[in-house]
Amino acid sequence: MIYDDKSFHSEMIQHPDLHQKIIDALPIPIFYRDINGVYMATNKAHENFIGLKKEEIIGKTVFDVQPSEIAELYARRDQELFESPGDQSYETKFRLADGSMHDVIFNKAVIRNDDGEVIGMVGSVLDITDRKKAERKLEQARESSVIASAMLHKIRAGVVLVGRKFKVIDSNMAFAHLFGEELEELYETIPGLQGADLKELVPEVVFKMFSSLMATGENMLERDLKIKNRLLHISVITIYKNRVVGALIRDMSAPMLVREEIISRAQRVNKQNLETVKKIAFLLGENAAQTEQLLNSIIESYKYGEDED
Repeated sequence: MIYDDKSFHSEMIQHPDLHQKIIDALPIPIFYRDINGVYMATNKAHENFIGLKKEEIIGKTVFDVQPSEIAELYARRDQELFESPGDQSYETKFRLADGSMHDVIFNKAVIRNDDGEVIGMVGSVLDITDRKKAERKLEQARESSVIASAMLHKIRAGVVLVGRKFKVIDSNMAFAHLFGEELEELYETIPGLQGADLKELVPEVVFKMFSSLMATGENMLERDLKIKNRLLHISVITIYKNRVVGALIRDMSAPMLVREEIISRAQRVNKQNLETVKKIAFLLGENAAQTEQLLNSIIESYKYGEDED
């Protein structure tokens, strides 16, 4: 494109259809505004982008096609470009005809006549809305990852997450502790054992649980295994089918954990039977209060004198 006044307008006069066809063929929204901010030219991509026809754009200013607060910004940036002629690029918001707001990058340059005087500016619009959304999602994912990792490391049971190639995504210190001193030392060198090969970290029987679940995509596998004089309860679960598998590993030989497991299971049973208990209490009528006291005493017996610790 030739951006001086004489050649620009002479080309428009001599070959207006050809000139329009050329700029319409470009997939990038392009526009030309004169020194007064009036649209003098536009292409199909620009029309489609803002949702207005050519005749609704030509002869109008940004104040006619954008909200006043946005138009004022555009006009101010145009004036800055005219006062300091050259190139200009900036990120801003743009409202489409349907009212939706898009993130865009404007690239502008001044147009001069044969005498070197600035007579207007040409600009292009790059819609980066999808990119900005992806960036925000990525940032949210990073924040969530940090929070999830912090929570994972506070869990007393062993936890490990692995990808489809059985490389560790993250794990906590409790996981390393369950499988020996060498793994604990490695954990100190490689926080979370990230990137480590799971097959080199756990016994084959445990690895087979992971590989089986990764292949089948089932929800969960559970086993009690005797490993290094410890009775481990291993729950392997599918996080993302055939892509990410995790495991919760508890040392059932530790007295405190055994006690907590019994209480936990008692509480689960109590929750499952809650509706049945309510029905029984209703049927018993006047004896409901006594029944509730009896049930509470049974639940309390599961706590093994917890209040005395």
